[in-house]
Amino acid sequence: MTEPEPRATRADAARNREQLLEVATRVLASPGEETSMRAIAREAGVGIATLYRHFPTRESLVEAVYRDQVVRLTNGARDLLAEAAPAVALRRWMDLFGDWIATKNGMLDTLLTMIESDVVGHARTRDELLNAVSSILDAGRAAGDLRPDVTAEEVAASLIGIFTVAHQPGHAVTADRLLDILLDGLRPQGHP
Repeated sequence: MTEPEPRATRADAARNREQLLEVATRVLASPGEETSMRAIAREAGVGIATLYRHFPTRESLVEAVYRDQVVRLTNGARDLLAEAAPAVALRRWMDLFGDWIATKNGMLDTLLTMIESDVVGHARTRDELLNAVSSILDAGRAAGDLRPDVTAEEVAASLIGIFTVAHQPGHAVTADRLLDILLDGLRPQGHP
């Protein structure tokens, strides 16, 4: 009879961790000041001790959110290619990338410190993201619906530029419009 209890505890712990990550991702994406760990725990519906059991420091929480988002982006490329044509998959992946950029808003100071101290491997993340974009571009080239002369680095630089400009206060341009224009430019000439 004592056997099911540890499984239930592990299931509860996994649910709590996922809930904390979900809330932290949403809260950290919000503009404004960095949110306290206590506020994240409260919004996730868990006690502060539960939060610290999973994430002993703010840095460990930020790293977990960051890594979770990178995994979602890299897996997202594969999943989107499985369900849509490459050009459509690329456009949907651009939206995922925008969500990832937005997530970094409320954790930017912590994240930059972690990158500088090499706690978060910026080069590794960059390679993972470029590989995700390359997989979509390669599929698009093979299908003939994406230009063969565009690199993953060029797409990534374009995305960073778009999200930097589109999220500035007072700019009338929207990220969606700019992403649609970028995708049109990535299609071969004469492609519908």
